Amino acid sequence: MPHKIERVNQYDDTRFSREVLLEHGAFLIDDKYKCSFKIMNQNTAIVEFDNEVNVDEVIDEFRFYAEHITKFYGINNKLIKSFKDINIFKLNIEDIQPSQFYVDKKKVESVSYFIKSSDDIIIPLVKINDELVSVDGHTRLYVATKRDYKQVYGFYTLTEDYISDFVLEAKRRNVLTPYDLQILEHDEYKIKWNEFCNNFFRNQIAK
Repeated sequence: MPHKIERVNQYDDTRFSREVLLEHGAFLIDDKYKCSFKIMNQNTAIVEFDNEVNVDEVIDEFRFYAEHITKFYGINNKLIKSFKDINIFKLNIEDIQPSQFYVDKKKVESVSYFIKSSDDIIIPLVKINDELVSVDGHTRLYVATKRDYKQVYGFYTLTEDYISDFVLEAKRRNVLTPYDLQILEHDEYKIKWNEFCNNFFRNQIAK
């Protein structure tokens, strides 16, 4: 029977360190067992987990959100699992086309905590009509613009076809680079972004 694996998105869960929570590296398994990831550099994380945890399963879930992390060590510095390295490259922020148009102020505040330099900003990208499109990491990109970073890091990934439609909508709203992203209060962000996504996918089903 598959285990229930849930990423903790709250920042006040006392079962995990604040640092892990702010990096979204906290996971609960079957609602009771803990597994946490502390990112050490661009491709490495330290994993701490309860004995009952199938850590391979949780690592695979973690990499859904952080595909560029390819080496995982235990707290004893022993290698637990590794994957083929992903090519990470530097690029200009102004050359990135967002696939989103809002960012959450609350998330901006948490992300700002662990971004110490542009080296900490690594964005998953796809190419659409010769444009570099960010499919995630828009909060990090927003922070980069406010810190006056000119470049960040990226890597190529795979994504769903609907991203092309999200890009068209971003362009319709004049969101052409990360500098155009709009910051919203947490509650307003949830309403506006969830409303857009729900309407979009509802219309896709209706077609």
